[in-house]
Formats: sequence, structure tokens, C-alpha cells
Amino acid sequence: MKRALCALFFVLAAILAVCLPPPPRKASAAAISSGECLVEVSSRRILFEKDAEKRLAPASTTKILTALILAEDCDPDEEVTVPASAAGTEGSSVYLRAGDKLTVRDLLYGLMLRSGNDCAVTLALHHSGSIEKFARVMNDRAVRLGAENSSFRNPHGLPDDGHYTTARDLALITAAAMENELFRTVVSCKYYAPRGWKNKNKMLTKYEGAIGVKTGYTVRAGRCLVTCAERNGMRLVSAVLCSPEMYERSAELLDGAFSRYSLVKLCDKNKPFEGHRVLSDFTYPLTAEERGKVKITGLSVMPLPSFSGEFAGQMMIYLENDLIFSQNLYIM
Repeated sequence: MKRALCALFFVLAAILAVCLPPPPRKASAAAISSGECLVEVSSRRILFEKDAEKRLAPASTTKILTALILAEDCDPDEEVTVPASAAGTEGSSVYLRAGDKLTVRDLLYGLMLRSGNDCAVTLALHHSGSIEKFARVMNDRAVRLGAENSSFRNPHGLPDDGHYTTARDLALITAAAMENELFRTVVSCKYYAPRGWKNKNKMLTKYEGAIGVKTGYTVRAGRCLVTCAERNGMRLVSAVLCSPEMYERSAELLDGAFSRYSLVKLCDKNKPFEGHRVLSDFTYPLTAEERGKVKITGLSVMPLPSFSGEFAGQMMIYLENDLIFSQNLYIM
């Protein structure tokens, strides 16, 4: 009898195993990217990085640097005639035709909202006269922004063996770009009414506080995303390259940083330091634990006799043993 009952039990268990649906899978973290970096804009402090110096193809996130150069160097209301060499550029496009006339501003919106490769070529030729000359400008500008491990060959990010960047370089370039008002206005726009262009970047609607900036994809580069988001006065940039779940991973990185860090004003230009005047404010992203590890010291070199406005020494701010800021002190 017992054997019969046991046999019946195992038969029923086998039937249930086949017929019943499997238990729900526990939600897992988004897939890690091939390169990741998270930076706070005002201080350029890197809050997180993983394989951030790995050279990777950036796809259309390249256009961040292209847009910054045009925003800095050109009149946004200047009219541009689309050259024949730009019309019909492969890949994503706003379908410009040779002879079309648009402003630099229009082309920037087409570049950053619709990822128009034809806009990229038109803007590069307008700025420098050739793609090769514009690429030299890109590389020079990148180095000036602290991006020392990148090589740009074109303004749009279409595949090229010599065209690469790193997550860290891209985050630093973007942090600088987000301090440019025109650039910031363009990449935060969800819909550009004059041309009927809707922004492809889903982070603007999916993530609280998102204010830009650019998606990218090629088969070689994989999915790439650079995001800037702002909460409680703190502005962060995340860069994820070759990221299978780029939106989810970017949200994870940003959420983690926003929960751990906050901007702390460590120096106030309106408040004397040790009886001396300082000329600039200084704020820095800190965790709750790090706040107790900040040390502010002053080095006095008081001249005799001393007069108001004369150099009096330096103030230095340390986080543990690392100098994070210094500036001159002056006689009140």
C-alpha cells in the first residue's frame, strides 16, 4: 500500500511540475556595461566608475562633442546651406536635401533630438570646411576638457577603427557641455516644434530629474547612453557604453549616487575665513560619512605692513588626505 501511495505521489509531482508555471523570477540588476562612469558636474568629481578607461566605440554619443563645439564657436542664428556631401549621409537622418537652408540652432536640434548624421556633417563642414579639420578640432577640444584617452575621426560616430572614447572621457566632455546654456537647452528639449522633431531620448520622460543628453547605437558600439539628471541642486552625468540595458543601468547608477551624495558648501565667498576674504564659493558632493572627514586649513603669509586687498595666504580643503580645493586669501 505504501509503495502504491509513494508511486502515486511521484506521478502527481511530475504532472504538476510540467503543468504548473514556474515561480516568478526575482528581479535582477540591469546588465553591467562595458564601460561606466558617473561624475558630478560642478566639481567634476567621479562618484563611480567601472572600466572607465577602456577604449570603446561611442556611436552617436559622439554628437555631444560636436554639439558643444558648435554651441561654443558659432552663432546659433546663422543660416547654413546644406552641402551635397551632407545630404544622404548614411544612418539616422532628418532627410536634409542639398541646398536646404537651416540655422545652426535648427541643425543642433536635428543633431541631438533626432541624431541626424546629415546634421552632423553639415555642422562640421560649416565649422571647419572639412571632416578632417573638424576632427582635429574635436580632439583638441576633448584634451582641453580632460578627455585624454579619446580619438575622434568624425562628427557623428559612424564606425571607424580610429574613432573611440572612454566612459570617463565622455562623462567629462558632457559635464562641460552641460554648463553651456545653448547645449543644455537643446538636449533637454522633448519636442522641437519649428521642425516637428521629437527627442529619441526616453530618459527625459522615464527618469525623474533627467535633463538630457544623448543615445547611441551601432552594431560595433552596442547601446550607449549619456544622461544628465538634477535633484536637490546636484547635477550628475552618467555615461554607459556598450550597455545592453542602457536605460535601466543608467537609472541604477544615478539613483545610487543621488541616495548617497549631496552637495555641501565648504566655502562661502560672503563669509570671511580666519578673518580673511575669499573670492569664490566651493561646493562638493559628499556622503554623510565623508562630511566628518573634511578638513579646512589656512596658510598665512601676512606681509608687513599689510593693506586691504593684499594677498594674505591660502586656504586649503582636504577630504581625508586628498586636497580637493584651494584658493587665495586676502586682507579684509
